[in-house]
Amino acid sequence: MTSIRPPRPTPAEPAGRPPVAVVAVRKLFGTDNGDAILLLGVTIFLVLFGLVMVLSASFVISGRGGNGDFFGIFLRQGLFALVGIPVMLMVGRLPAVFWRRWARHFVILGVGLQALVVFTPLGYEYGGNRNWLYIGGFTAQPSEFLKLALAVWLAAVLAEKADGLRSWHDVIFPALPLSFFSIGMVLIGDDLGTAGVMLAMVLGALYFAGAPLGKLIVLVSGIAAAAIAFAFSSPSRSSRITVWIDGCRPEDYEGVCWQVVHGTWALGSGGLFGVGLGNSSAKWSWLPHAESDFIFAIIGEELGLVGALVVLAVFVALAIAFVRLVRTQADPFRRIAIGAIMTWLVVQSFVNIAVVLGMLPVLGVPLPFISAGGSSLVATLLAVGVVLSLARNSPLTETAR
Repeated sequence: MTSIRPPRPTPAEPAGRPPVAVVAVRKLFGTDNGDAILLLGVTIFLVLFGLVMVLSASFVISGRGGNGDFFGIFLRQGLFALVGIPVMLMVGRLPAVFWRRWARHFVILGVGLQALVVFTPLGYEYGGNRNWLYIGGFTAQPSEFLKLALAVWLAAVLAEKADGLRSWHDVIFPALPLSFFSIGMVLIGDDLGTAGVMLAMVLGALYFAGAPLGKLIVLVSGIAAAAIAFAFSSPSRSSRITVWIDGCRPEDYEGVCWQVVHGTWALGSGGLFGVGLGNSSAKWSWLPHAESDFIFAIIGEELGLVGALVVLAVFVALAIAFVRLVRTQADPFRRIAIGAIMTWLVVQSFVNIAVVLGMLPVLGVPLPFISAGGSSLVATLLAVGVVLSLARNSPLTETAR
């Protein structure tokens, strides 16, 4: 008697196994932390979007640079992106202990480079700020890398006092003296915007280290009073603050209000859906620094309110990814470092957009990942790489594996 065997059933996939595409992404980026992958995806999107906007915002000023190269600024930005993204991915694969072990060396290097800017002829002044280092035909902005070095160093020294920041001595030493010295060197270069972001980052590190709220309020109050006094110590800074408070008078439109007014006009002319990518009129020498500090105005003009809101939503997603990563870190060093970097990038994004919207006086800080500027782009990509390294090697992730 002939019997027909039923076909052998195909073995079922083990329960809980992620799709092949997800596994491939995890192998490519070296992490299986969903929040870290979200952070990485948002970062790469912002960089690519920034390249498009830099091309659109900069080709006029590039073409008028003397050699007729309409793509000069865009190509430089693209080169920095091609360098920065692979470096970010490589940095993200380093063990977390590397950053704690080398934190002191990094901050010494960062402070040393900033000292070269302030105290030697190698310092280069641009746009009224002496915050650039000029060596062998190359320029760099050490303060951008000093932010990252300071964030990692603060995490290392504050982690040693985890849950012990109760007295003023523990809050102040050793974190604040070196932090204030670093910020002071940036202020000597007259870069109030960068100094303000660094101050916020220091306060963020103290908060995530567990400093008492009352002591943080006292610090914020003292810093705010000092910042106001410093802001009004310079005629150029005080005039920008005055027109921000009192509004622009007709005689100010050709001077201190020029950039603010044309940034507002650019945003307003975009309407709901914008005038179209590449069709901005403000970038035709009407809006200074359209490709860098005021690139959000070009985004609003060319892509409209909808495009501007999409960019804001992406930055909100970036902040959410950071917050989720901070909340999952049991190790104090990882928590403080990620929290400090989050404070840096989120505050800087807010300040840049708030300046363009007229909510703050002009401070001259770039929009992270989007504005033209090699030092800013590479430094922020390195910062994300550090966060990926800390998240990939977190105890929670290793346990999940």
